[in-house]
Amino acid sequence: MENNIDKYKDIINLQHHVSKKYPQMSLYARSAQFAPFAALTGYDDAIKETAEMVNNKED
Repeated sequence: MENNIDKYKDIINLQHHVSKKYPQMSLYARSAQFAPFAALTGYDDAIKETAEMVNNKED
């Protein structure tokens, strides 16, 4: 089994790449990429509406 250090020894000491084409992204903008999002827009509203309909039928 190969040691991880040996596996990357050709790149481990290289400097971090800085793009000449694109400006560096702010930490705020970078963190926004990983923020949770609603994959199904309107799903929560549909669930609430269904729950209200079910609760009204029980009354």
